[in-house]
Amino acid sequence: MNVVCEQCQGKFKIPDEKIPKGQTFTLSCPKCKNKITIDTRKAASPLSKEEISKPETVSEKTIIDEVGSGTYDASEKPFDFVEEGAETVLLCETDSAIRAKIRSVFKNMGYNTTEPETARDALKQMRFHVFDLVVLNETFDTKDPDENNVLMYLDRLSMSIRRNIFIVLLTNKFRTMDNMAAFNKSVNIVINLKNIDETEKILKTGLTDNIAFYKVFKELLAKTGRV
Repeated sequence: MNVVCEQCQGKFKIPDEKIPKGQTFTLSCPKCKNKITIDTRKAASPLSKEEISKPETVSEKTIIDEVGSGTYDASEKPFDFVEEGAETVLLCETDSAIRAKIRSVFKNMGYNTTEPETARDALKQMRFHVFDLVVLNETFDTKDPDENNVLMYLDRLSMSIRRNIFIVLLTNKFRTMDNMAAFNKSVNIVINLKNIDETEKILKTGLTDNIAFYKVFKELLAKTGRV
């Protein structure tokens, strides 16, 4: 064992076979006679089976972190060109039949739609563009609705950006237009998949209510000088 005296910084070596195991002992520095305390208890204590088998914890980088730290790639932009004032939709749904129905609805409503295949693709597209609407199945690219990366990303947006995005949550769990469920999930409206054929009517109602609400909200901000 190599030993260093804290007082004179003298260095000397003690043969390992002469060091008591699993206890605390003191010795005198050969140079300055300072008392040096050595504790071999920690070194002698064997690891438990749990400690031996337990892997080192490594902080996992989430998809949101990965995308957020990614470099610029123009190929990830959702649209090459969108006319000024044109409205856009991010459609996150894996079922092709449901996706086709929703795509048709937005085509009729005059929206430009992009359809990412994975949550990572959706997050990359949102780096480059603030969508007017996001239609998201709660199980998009996940088995656990509470671990939906797209929904978690949207929830982290600043309110100045978030209030300009109308979020539609597609679900089998909640009833269509369940306001309490929408509030708990931090979305604007909930559509149960059994009502998917009524999507256009439901959306128009929800969007009209949203516009009316924010009209009053923005007027209040203007009156208080906050815009």
